[in-house]
Amino acid sequence: MRKKIIAGNWKMNMLPNEAIQFIEELAPLVKDTENEVILCVPYIDLFYALLTAQNTNIKIGAQNMHFAENGAYTGEVSGKMLKSINVEYVIIGHSERRQYFNETDETVNKKVKVAFENKLKPIVCVGETLEQREAGKVEEIITNQTKLALEGLTNEQVENTIIAYEPIWAIGTGKTATKEDANYAVKAIRNKIAEIYGQTVADGVIIQYGGSVKASNAKELFEMSDIDGGLVGGASLKVEEFSKIVNFNK
Repeated sequence: MRKKIIAGNWKMNMLPNEAIQFIEELAPLVKDTENEVILCVPYIDLFYALLTAQNTNIKIGAQNMHFAENGAYTGEVSGKMLKSINVEYVIIGHSERRQYFNETDETVNKKVKVAFENKLKPIVCVGETLEQREAGKVEEIITNQTKLALEGLTNEQVENTIIAYEPIWAIGTGKTATKEDANYAVKAIRNKIAEIYGQTVADGVIIQYGGSVKASNAKELFEMSDIDGGLVGGASLKVEEFSKIVNFNK
């Protein structure tokens, strides 16, 4: 039985003092959950979030990393740097990174490999645009993104990768894929992994749904057969709302 993982992606929000207050308020509300709780915070918040989350069940992740260990990459942060302060998770290939910062399937793959080299757990994002969806290319797009992101990984590494299916048209728009559509897409990703790495690996991979997840729709989405929790954007910035999402099964 796969566990449910609920990850919040704060994007470019929250100052360090706000991050500290948020985690202090969230911790008692989610301390009894059987689900895994992750907050992926801006670089400037990482150290404060890690300190505040000590002795709680809240894990801390970064929102991006570079594939080089060091060098002349002004403004970037390496996997080695993240690991040095005990970050556990890192989001790779979010659609906003692909759209605004020229992230490609190739750089996503490089970053995933480097994440494992540094014992970081990658949360790899895949998803289609509205145009691709209307053209009937959902399965083709997301399975190809998944295949390219995981290329060259061992079976064990694939099984320890978290995939986040995020239809781009649903991110921050208030529109959510129906639970059936979301589950169909997630199942297509799982089937592609089974085709390449075998059914046992595919059955073990955590695949989340992301795209306007909120307290009112979390339960119906997360109780679908193949959806293993969510990558939550805007709703992860509100303590009460995010705690309800984490506790969807209570």
